[in-house]
Amino acid sequence: MMDVYARNGEHYRVADPAWSDPLDGSYSKRFGGRWNPPGSFSVVYLNADLGTARANARHFLTEKLRGQPFSAEDLEPTELPVLITLDLPERRHFDVVTPRGIIGNGLPGTYPVDGKEQTIPWAVCQPKGQSAWNAGLAGVACRSAAPHAPSDGEELAWFDRPDVELEAKNSQSFDDWYGAFDW
Repeated sequence: MMDVYARNGEHYRVADPAWSDPLDGSYSKRFGGRWNPPGSFSVVYLNADLGTARANARHFLTEKLRGQPFSAEDLEPTELPVLITLDLPERRHFDVVTPRGIIGNGLPGTYPVDGKEQTIPWAVCQPKGQSAWNAGLAGVACRSAAPHAPSDGEELAWFDRPDVELEAKNSQSFDDWYGAFDW
């Protein structure tokens, strides 16, 4: 029996403005992500709060520009991540938020890190996500593993199932939602 967590309401997607469909999870299906193995099923990774979205945007830009002779501040505003706001219907998700759910679902109570302060690897999380998919859950609600995320930051791995289509409420440019660079 899995511990589940109901989630709904406003969530955020940090997206590259070059993506043709920022709510398409096929990239994660092809390459995998924290909660889905490569080639398994599509997931759209969302943020439950703006602090976590900011942390994920910072991580996205840091990884994208690793090894480049310039920084995010040097990019054109149109090249910086946009923020897509969605209003999600209530659904049941694999619980990696509450202490009971984290431990009950077979992860260390310190999630997203282990006892040595190392981030729990994708190889540990992906089979849990696969089990949640197989059980028909809507996704995985989890504490954020993004560097610099708030200690209470949450993410939502939304499984792309045919019964609910994600719809954007609005989109904001980086300058409008992120503000000044803080790194």
